[in-house]
Amino acid sequence: MHDRAGFGAIVLSSVWIAPLGSPGDAEIERLRAAVGAAEAVGIEPIIAVYSFAPETPLTARARGEFSSYAAAIARAIPQLRCMSIGNEPNSGVFWMPQFGADGSDVAAVSYYRLLAETYRLLKRTDPRLSVIGGSLAARGSDHAGRGLPSHSPTRFIEDLGAAFRASGASRPPMDMFSLHPYPANSSIPPTATHPDSTTIGIGDYDKLVRLLSGAFGAPLPIVYGEYGINTLIPPGKRDLYTGRRPPTIDPVSAARQAADYVEAVRLAACQPLVRMLLFFHVTDEARLTGLQSGLFYPNETPKPSLAAVAAAARAANAGKLSCAT
Repeated sequence: MHDRAGFGAIVLSSVWIAPLGSPGDAEIERLRAAVGAAEAVGIEPIIAVYSFAPETPLTARARGEFSSYAAAIARAIPQLRCMSIGNEPNSGVFWMPQFGADGSDVAAVSYYRLLAETYRLLKRTDPRLSVIGGSLAARGSDHAGRGLPSHSPTRFIEDLGAAFRASGASRPPMDMFSLHPYPANSSIPPTATHPDSTTIGIGDYDKLVRLLSGAFGAPLPIVYGEYGINTLIPPGKRDLYTGRRPPTIDPVSAARQAADYVEAVRLAACQPLVRMLLFFHVTDEARLTGLQSGLFYPNETPKPSLAAVAAAARAANAGKLSCAT
């Protein structure tokens, strides 16, 4: 379905659980099969290695196990060219603790340590492998004790930069920086900007470049690692879904999804440092507590948005999108 949608890359997840120092045989075979299937249709596979908050690798031993796990995947699948390390470490869903007793950002420091150690081992394993870091959520509170512990991407990037400078390293431990620029709800277009807040979306490219330059001395290549707009469910498709949607989603029509995805593709293609824009998902989740942001319904029939988005994706990949405003 990725090829029908005109997409050129797919992210495959491998979740680390302590004390694993390498994936089991079944996990390696699953990843090999998925990588092979992607390559067979000309789609670049990216493997994302991450953990959830209860398994946050905070100790030296845990960091060693995590980095060994990632390197084992690189050795087992030598054709792999890109790996992402961590997922939304500025969110308490994936990384804890976020705050120290004094309210300081301890998540950025501990994530930096993991990223740096994993980067070094991956580069020793395969110097050609591109490592994606960050994968930050688009918003966060920056306040301990306020809802789910989280940091904004603005604050987190600044604190990653401080950890980088304190390390004495000559270059940041990643080849590309990833952001998940989801809007607060699906009614917000990709062109929206946030000049007076710490949120970062696709429309905030200039702000993101300034932050990366300030943190690391020069901006890094950028990946928009997850972006999605949820659609309304037509009456004839309701039996494909289960459960109830959260009231905050504010889903839009398939036509609006198509327009927003086409504009997101255009924006990303015209932002010089952006290397990838990845939609999450290709196919809707059947559970309404999940995301209905795909271009296909759960039974794999296409949404009306598919044709326009596929055309935009193919044009972007071919370098044929106009950046004139």
